[in-house]
Amino acid sequence: MASVFTQIVNGDIPCHKILEDDQYLAFLDINPIRPGHTLAITKREIDYIFDLEDNLLSGLMIFSKKILLAKQITIL
Repeated sequence: MASVFTQIVNGDIPCHKILEDDQYLAFLDINPIRPGHTLAITKREIDYIFDLEDNLLSGLMIFSKKILLAKQITIL
């Protein structure tokens, strides 16, 4: 059975997308810690984040940085 994140990536579960490309997806958390709480995930289903290849893991961090920088600009 596909994880909840795979179901979101596949469009089976709706989400409020913040940013998306061919490898990653960022969307608002349904139980946010604070307004704007965003989750960034790979579109590849894995069990443990450190099972990702180095290039996909580092790409996730770069993808997440884009979201953070965009949020900082809109807050200012």
